[in-house]
Amino acid sequence: MAESETGPRAITARGEAPPAAQQGEVAARVSRIAATTDAEAVGCWLEEYRATPQTFRAYRKESERLLLWLAERGMRLADIDRQALQAFEAFLADPQPASRWIGPPRGRTHPQWRPFRGPLSAASRRQSLTILQGLCSWLVEAGWIDHNPFRLMRDKRRRLDNRQPGIERYLERPLWNWFWNWLNRPLAGDATPREWRLWQRDRLVFGFGYLLAPRIREMADARMADFQFREGQWWWQVVGKGGKLARIPVPEDMMVLLGGWRAHLGLPERPDAGEDAPVIRALDGERGVGDNQLYRLIKRTFIRAAKALAADPDAPDAVIRLAGRLAEATPHWLRHTAITHQAQAGVELRYLARTARHSRLDTTARYLHAEAEEWHRQIGAHRLTDTP
Repeated sequence: MAESETGPRAITARGEAPPAAQQGEVAARVSRIAATTDAEAVGCWLEEYRATPQTFRAYRKESERLLLWLAERGMRLADIDRQALQAFEAFLADPQPASRWIGPPRGRTHPQWRPFRGPLSAASRRQSLTILQGLCSWLVEAGWIDHNPFRLMRDKRRRLDNRQPGIERYLERPLWNWFWNWLNRPLAGDATPREWRLWQRDRLVFGFGYLLAPRIREMADARMADFQFREGQWWWQVVGKGGKLARIPVPEDMMVLLGGWRAHLGLPERPDAGEDAPVIRALDGERGVGDNQLYRLIKRTFIRAAKALAADPDAPDAVIRLAGRLAEATPHWLRHTAITHQAQAGVELRYLARTARHSRLDTTARYLHAEAEEWHRQIGAHRLTDTP
């Protein structure tokens, strides 16, 4: 594998021609795509998702990791067998050597770019293997490889089934209440204009994430004109996963936050239909914020909050014990927290599904914790003795 001094190269971006022997093998197969290398073949597959940027980036990330791992071992996609898949799954759980594979977020052309931010959780490994199974199925149809190695996995269903009995990556209500109060703590009287802008933006970002349950890309892409007034109500228009257009009811708390942010920027309280400007902005008040930058902003804030909670003498013990959850939280936890708390507040499943923009009700049903709580309450009456 061609490699820089500081880390593995992005093969999907800078693929090299295979040896002559490999090219002969490729030619021997009936290829239905214009490709001469594995990287080019994967690129053809990725082009199918070019119209959905979020999916494209997710699929590129997983396929790039696989190509880099194969190149490290002098292997090709056609060489993958059951044993290789098992080794790759273990690698996802512990990418070694860490100095070459793991690092902080960087641009993909940066010399210190790394494919991983850390070891992948079980859920993330399932998601990765699910994506790569789809890649291999497509490459079989394209004539690039002669079989899908994932079909050799005896326990494929267990490994690839990404459904779980319930969503656990969310902030419990007491923890969210503490966090929101911490985020809204008053600034000092001598706070600088920059500190005021950061304070206003943090409130908007986390309020937006909690009240409307957006995905990170949707929040970064949101424009002022996406907030629309129809028949006496405010709605948020969003193009979500799969390019699907949706309108989400906007609660009053969100309009209050948006109005405060706009006033801080020197804008009228309510957005105009023709106002094609970003909602979330850089500190200059003009430029938008990319999804990677927004991810880092949210993640840093969660970590700061976790440290503040651990040092808060007034926080209840039950909440302090959850400080680790804050440190672990990612931006997607905001979406999970929003939908979970809406379910706990009694929002009907059909409306939850429309807010979350899930195509299947059983996906949304994973956020329903009320039944589990009632189950726990009733089982709690089952005691060793009947003495109170």
